[in-house]
Amino acid sequence: MKGLSVSRSLLPLALALALFAAGCSEAGAPPTGVQEPLAATPHFVRWAGGSPQFTAVGAPSGGVVNGLSLASASSMLSLDHYTASFWAVRGEQRSVQINYADSAGGTDSPFLRLVVVDPAYVPDQGDLAPGDSVLITVTVDTMNIGVSLEPTGLQFGDPAQLQIWYGGAHGDLNGDGAVDSTDAAIEARLLSMWYREGSDSAWTQVPATHAVLDQSFTSELLHFCWYELAYDTYAVSW
Repeated sequence: MKGLSVSRSLLPLALALALFAAGCSEAGAPPTGVQEPLAATPHFVRWAGGSPQFTAVGAPSGGVVNGLSLASASSMLSLDHYTASFWAVRGEQRSVQINYADSAGGTDSPFLRLVVVDPAYVPDQGDLAPGDSVLITVTVDTMNIGVSLEPTGLQFGDPAQLQIWYGGAHGDLNGDGAVDSTDAAIEARLLSMWYREGSDSAWTQVPATHAVLDQSFTSELLHFCWYELAYDTYAVSW
């Protein structure tokens, strides 16, 4: 599989092209043309207290365990340059979990978990047959609590599951340096998961389940792109 993003033979492109919807729309999102307009640039939730350190669960430095391989030579990676990759196989469950420890130290806390079972279509390459694989790359945002998932536009049969925790913001969701009732209101009423297809695209909310006690959002993804935790500033009324 070295040097290739997809292994083994690919099925004809005709069916894939017929099914492939342009853009990076998510499961449950309203159809194009009826979606309510949202703020082009929401307020992103940022990491607090400096750049955390990250580890990928179950993967030693430079090694491969249960389909997970790290792109860096270090098992303890800084937020400034963090990428992890693993081979997803159609018909097999593959997952990666990334934990963090902030600059003040302390025990590891969860940041991200991605579970993939059914990658079905790779842009510019075609359908995946059962047993075929595609290289998935997870890149952590350097400033905000978010992640880029590649290859962009990778399409799934059964949705992939993405869970992102926002405990790394230390409760300061609006980034004003204070944890107060405003942050509590943002968490309860406005905070959500957002995505965008590319640098020239507007940000749009993703349907996601918010677990307040767990400080996380979980979403079922039909496509890959860029995801952030944020809120619409136009909705703030206080």
